Amino acid sequence: MSAELSNLPPKLQSVVQTLASAPKAFKTELLLEYAKKMPPLPEGMQGKLEQVHECTTPFYVHVELEDGRVVPYFDAPKEAPTVRAFAGMLAEGLSGYSPEEVLKVPEDFYTLAKLEEVITPLRLRGLQAVLTRLKRQVREAMPTQG
Repeated sequence: MSAELSNLPPKLQSVVQTLASAPKAFKTELLLEYAKKMPPLPEGMQGKLEQVHECTTPFYVHVELEDGRVVPYFDAPKEAPTVRAFAGMLAEGLSGYSPEEVLKVPEDFYTLAKLEEVITPLRLRGLQAVLTRLKRQVREAMPTQG
């Protein structure tokens, strides 16, 4: 599936458009802002998190469905602003949407944000792995049909 803005939930579209329109020099600053937006983990969540081994930095994700809406949880070290920025982007862009909307997001959505201008291919593969893991957890959390 190739990345198209129309495949993204509205909040993620907004995140992507903001990053895509930013000059390269400003993109890093924007990413640091998203790193600050990574929500803190609620109590008791540590044991539920799954490590994303493709990330060079220890990075963890867990998804729950609340009232049929996706709620992602992330954990990453404070000294890892790039992966924290990914978490902030995904938390802002995917929280509160239906599983179907989240599952439609292409793994290479970051190409629409032109993140390759400021982030290495290795880190971008890590972002893809985070989204892949998140989507698998969404599918596993969905009620089975019939």
